[in-house]
Amino acid sequence: MTTPHVPAPHELAELRRRYRVERERRVRPDGAAQYRDADGEFGYYAADPYTEAPNERTPLRDTVDVAVIGGGFGGILAGAHARQQGVERVRIVEKGGDFGGTWYWNRYPGVHCDIESHVYLPMLDETGYIPEWKYAPGDEIRRHAVRIADMSGLYAHALFSTGVTALTWDETSETWSVATDRGDLFRATYVVNATGTLTDPKLPGIPGIEDFTGHTFHTSRWDYAYTGGTPEGGMAGLADKRVGVVGTGATGIQVIPMLAEDAAHLYVFQRTPSTVDRRDNRRTTAEDVGADREGWARERRENYLRIVSGEDAEEDLVADQWTASAGLLEKLLPSFRRGGDLKTFEAAYEMADAAKMNELRARVEKTVTDPETAEKLKPWYRYACKRPTFSDLYYPAFNRDNVTLVDTADTHGIERVTGHGVTVGGTTYELDCLIFATGFNVGASGVLSGKLPVHGRGGVQLLDRWARQGPRTLHGFTSNGFPNLIQMGSLQNASSVNFTHILDEQAAHAAALIAAAEARDALIEPSHEAEDAWIAVLAKDAPDHEWFHAECTPGYYNREGRGRPNGPTAYPHGAVAFHRLLRRWRDESIGEVLQARTAPRP
Repeated sequence: MTTPHVPAPHELAELRRRYRVERERRVRPDGAAQYRDADGEFGYYAADPYTEAPNERTPLRDTVDVAVIGGGFGGILAGAHARQQGVERVRIVEKGGDFGGTWYWNRYPGVHCDIESHVYLPMLDETGYIPEWKYAPGDEIRRHAVRIADMSGLYAHALFSTGVTALTWDETSETWSVATDRGDLFRATYVVNATGTLTDPKLPGIPGIEDFTGHTFHTSRWDYAYTGGTPEGGMAGLADKRVGVVGTGATGIQVIPMLAEDAAHLYVFQRTPSTVDRRDNRRTTAEDVGADREGWARERRENYLRIVSGEDAEEDLVADQWTASAGLLEKLLPSFRRGGDLKTFEAAYEMADAAKMNELRARVEKTVTDPETAEKLKPWYRYACKRPTFSDLYYPAFNRDNVTLVDTADTHGIERVTGHGVTVGGTTYELDCLIFATGFNVGASGVLSGKLPVHGRGGVQLLDRWARQGPRTLHGFTSNGFPNLIQMGSLQNASSVNFTHILDEQAAHAAALIAAAEARDALIEPSHEAEDAWIAVLAKDAPDHEWFHAECTPGYYNREGRGRPNGPTAYPHGAVAFHRLLRRWRDESIGEVLQARTAPRP
């Protein structure tokens, strides 16, 4: 590829102006309210198409050691690490019909992981499995999730097609009462919340969506009964169909080329184009990844995390587009600034960012033959404003005669849905099938959504307390007033592009907390002072995100153009430093959160 032009300082002013113009074309006054949940009258969009309706069963009234909410990788790893610590009765409660979480739901044509499989798939060393592809297809990932769950004995007590509806702390027995939508009311000594963020589909709040008389579904609930085919393609059911796709994020980038192959005509409704870099997927061998060495997967995973977290590494074992662009991904970490004033950092970052984005815009121009279409596909924002995507098939799809790109930026999205199609700019595109590739309610599942009420000591509701005081945790895991409740996720914790690595570290930490409490016959509960101290740590070096997010196109990274949430939300020095901090704390200070039990053990 041609070396991209690096803008001179005087050219950056024009680039900033273009970014502002493109941003304003897309910002909507309703912000995140432009989306609607897949519930109520739209609940059929969230129905499980992969598992038959569950049979009636007798509601459970038993007791387990650990209840884990969520059967994705977070929940599976929490259960696996707890079992490694000798915990016998681990019950995972999962809405889907089997383990897998996001990878249970996402089975759309073309589905792959965008992180190298040899670092994304956890417990490769423990299971002895070596991924077949550099970027694994969804089915391979889902089978690995099942492999870990089976190896760890997690099927024995699991409840599938079941949602937790309430958690209530019982002072007398010092256990959690867990209620579900299947009538269960069982007790658990510990609860690990691993509901994740990519399970509840969201829909655009387009007027008339309920009036469409053609066929419609969400990509996370793919209807193969209608389309035919498999995740590898071959959708013969679309051979005579006019298909519309709403959404051009990570899912759209993968599914659109597959639909282009099989639909009679495909209309792609785009508000904001994604950045689409090279994929270069290929089959891999054990020799390729050094799998002949003990601990090869952990070494590779740690190397990857160091690079994308701005830490020093002697070599780049993965060497993909993520690691090549690491400085533009974890853009605001103090570890990337390496000292110096903010303005100097901003200027250097802006130059590097412009060079990368020029490279990506040149890729569009080089690949898409129609100049008008190519111009609409060019991303005009900073690289890390939206999650980067990767494909070698996406741009060529727009060179096909049966594919039409419909840009909706000037109308701030689709105007309305009619009985027979979609209206944009006064033009109605008649459709037989409308598919929503509109993603998930990020951060809006489980406890944080308010859909799962959690009542701790004295009946205090967790979100009510946080609404008054702001989120209060120690390390993002535990909170005063809510004994033996362990949260997994990125709130007041650490994150990375390879989130399964983060989840594995979190699961190991959760299991260590449980093991320490078991050994000392204690409850896990931090003091108010411990929470205060942790919030002070988060705030001390928290970077000012506003200079960056204020210029970003709207999306879930910046609350649809409204900026980042107020207050410290994540550990500011990156995942590697955070994991180091946790290990030291476990060695030296874990006893600080252990409070003596007063009730007999259940």
